[in-house]
Parts: sequence; C-alpha cells; structure tokens
Amino acid sequence: MKQQIDLSTWNRREHFTFFSAFNEPFFGVVAEVDGTLAYQQAKARNESFFQHYLHAALKAVNQVEAMRYRVEEGRVYLYDQIHVSATLTREDNTFAFSFIPFAESLADFTVGLRQEMAAVAQSTGLRLNENAARPDVIHFSALPWIAFTSLTHARHFAHPDSIPKISVGRYRREGEKLLLPVAVNVHHGLADGYHVGLFLEAFQRELDTAW
Repeated sequence: MKQQIDLSTWNRREHFTFFSAFNEPFFGVVAEVDGTLAYQQAKARNESFFQHYLHAALKAVNQVEAMRYRVEEGRVYLYDQIHVSATLTREDNTFAFSFIPFAESLADFTVGLRQEMAAVAQSTGLRLNENAARPDVIHFSALPWIAFTSLTHARHFAHPDSIPKISVGRYRREGEKLLLPVAVNVHHGLADGYHVGLFLEAFQRELDTAW
C-alpha cells in the first residue's frame, strides 16, 4: 500500500523541486557499522552472515519514513512497506537481480532469500522481470571482496529513479570488533544526511539485537 504526499503542504516541497531538477539528484555516504554480534550469531547458527545483515538493513529501511518515499510520474508516494531487490551471484561470478519480500522474522525472510538464490542459480542474464522494475524496494548489493571507502553507481539519468541504493563491503577487524563499510545513496529531494543517519542508527540497532 502507498499514500500520495500532498506537495502543497509537504515540508520538503522546495527541497524536492530543487533537487529533482538536477541531472544527478542522488548523494551518497559511506560509513562503518559494527557487525560483531550479528557475525557471531550467524556463525553460531551456521548461517550466512549476508542473510543476517541484509535482513537487518531491510528492517532498518522500513523504520525510516524518508527511505520509503518514491517518486512516480512526478508525484511523491509513501509506501507502507519496502522489500529488497538484491544482486545475487552465480557460480560463474555473474549476477542477477532478485526480489525478496520483507518479513519481520529472519526465518521467514530467509525462506524468500533462498528461493531467489535458487532461481538465480538456475537462470542466466540479469533477470529483468516485473519485480526488477518495482519501486517498493531498495537496491542492495554486497561486495565482500572490497573493503571500500567510497562507491559510485552506474546510473541512467534519462530514467527517473528514486530508489535508495545500499551496498555493504568486506569487513575489517579492529581489535575485537568487526566493522562493515556501508554505502548509502539516496535521492536528495526525498532525504538528507539526517535521514541517512537515522537509517545507519537503525541498522546498527538491528545488527546488535537480532538475536
């Protein structure tokens, strides 16, 4: 479900109008989060660390209203719930798009993730289906080979886009801590650094409490 935002009374009206006129209305931030507890939990359960932090990130997105705004035909909508379109890798190191529905519990979320992983493994190409074009998602990618400190995305400027893009890189050790680089790219007409900060706080909270 979604509801249309009344731009005439929206406190971001000028921000939205201003940044929507840019060729590139997105801005990006890279920060680190502490994945120590989530990593320990994943290993204790013999589960994928990826599924743990992907689920934590999606739960965090759904807690921040600004991350649930989307622009459609010049109008702004607020979605009740956001899902995830994650890039998943095959054995031949090609990747494809996926659609994994939101679920509050990790166990339920993992069912959808495993189904998509199996579908990607049996497919070729990018899987550019209807789900790949859904607006009620975040675009998510994992780069476990690179402990990046900055990141850019390939963008087709002629295509209107307002979907947040979140990437997680290779972790690094700092004493007892396991630190993950996280890149967050959002449409500046819909969100500011403050809102990215809210997401990162929620992401950290979910990583620490998903036991």
